[in-house]
Amino acid sequence: MTQTRFGGSCVCRSVGRQSKRTELDADFTEFVEANAHRIRALALWLSGDPERAADLAQSALERTYARWGRVHFGDPMAYVRKALLNQQRDWWRRRQHRPEWPTAEVPDVRSQDDHAAGLAQRDAMLAALAQLTRRERQVLVLRYYADLSDAQIAAELGVAIGTVKSTVARGLRKMRVLLSSAGAPVPADW
Repeated sequence: MTQTRFGGSCVCRSVGRQSKRTELDADFTEFVEANAHRIRALALWLSGDPERAADLAQSALERTYARWGRVHFGDPMAYVRKALLNQQRDWWRRRQHRPEWPTAEVPDVRSQDDHAAGLAQRDAMLAALAQLTRRERQVLVLRYYADLSDAQIAAELGVAIGTVKSTVARGLRKMRVLLSSAGAPVPADW
């Protein structure tokens, strides 16, 4: 930023700052366009609800944009994942105080017979994930959807690697039981 004095007043020029912000905006837009599908899908797997997933993804991207000047040099997707996890964790905490959602009308329940096999399996998977603890759900989503290693998951959640391994084992055991009882296929690698 340069300063020029004219008749006792100071005029500040921020031309360099504006071009830097324009570059950052373009870089952020490119990142979002390239990763929007992954971010929305990860939010859906974490939340289990399409509307909640859209809000979750939007909030995470807002936080990422606010810190883009520092984030874009490292691993921005890791930052977005952490923001998604934190947003979902905050929502779960708030939900404990308000376990029911009031609605004006009772929603229609969709029949599984109306859906293709893939959608039915996804619905069963989301329902089973919803019955897990918060940590089990986070660990399984990061392992099987985000394809992170145990060490990366431990770093994202701030827990020990052993905690990740035991949580994965416990979560998979519950998922097998839940999916089997729902009549849904259990993935072979579980």
